[in-house]
Amino acid sequence: MYKIARKKILNPTVTLMDIVAPLVAKKALAGQFIILRVDENGERIPLTVAGFDRSEGTVRIIFQIVGATTMMLNQKNEGDFIADFVGPLGRPTEVEGLKNVLVVGGGVGCAIALPVAQRLSELGARVTNVIGFRTRDLLFLEDEFKAASDKLTVMTDDGSYGAKGLVTDAVRSEIEAGANFDRVIAIGPLVMMKYVVAVTKEFGVPTLCSMNPIMIDGTGMCGCCRLTVGGVTKFACVDGPDFDGFEIDFDEAMARATMYAPFEKREREKACNLLKGVI
Repeated sequence: MYKIARKKILNPTVTLMDIVAPLVAKKALAGQFIILRVDENGERIPLTVAGFDRSEGTVRIIFQIVGATTMMLNQKNEGDFIADFVGPLGRPTEVEGLKNVLVVGGGVGCAIALPVAQRLSELGARVTNVIGFRTRDLLFLEDEFKAASDKLTVMTDDGSYGAKGLVTDAVRSEIEAGANFDRVIAIGPLVMMKYVVAVTKEFGVPTLCSMNPIMIDGTGMCGCCRLTVGGVTKFACVDGPDFDGFEIDFDEAMARATMYAPFEKREREKACNLLKGVI
């Protein structure tokens, strides 16, 4: 059992938790993920490591409340326990040797982008961060990004905060202004990453994308997290989650991501009905 040491509501649909997991915290690196179960009868879900404190033995997760399992997880509070917390899994983001990097985060993907930006900053790279949200009410981690930025741009779809527009607008603006990035690292919804890559490919700027497909075991055995990268089948859990954005078949990945949407909708409705009975 793993204790929830801290819980913080970041916005109406996103929650932060620090989980006491000393062995995971000891080895975790930016870009890796964990797999958890809320209880012994629950499903396994992957969540990217959003931070860690080796001295405290805690690992930070930030999740969006979108399905049955995240709804149940969000009902837990500080001092409660979850059944399983396995990791770190996957390959850490390759950041060594980079001198000038643009990190792009979209929505809840910002939770994954932040530790990457922090690590780059620690290594002495110049870090430009672009983070995007639909509206100001959904904004989170702005202060943390400021601390890990040489330059930070906040985009909102409706213009309610920062600059109005999409993250791709800011990416294009930075590149056209002559930023000369070594690499762009994009983390967020598949459609966002697809169009970030469309911009960076136009200018020939190497781009890394963090993929989070359907996943079960996290060790390459089930094959659920398969992707086509450069015409070859890869498994996000062991070959990634980071891949060359120029090589990813985003259309296939997006089609696979919606395969279980009807099932997820039914399970979410079941969870809603269950929670109504206990609240």
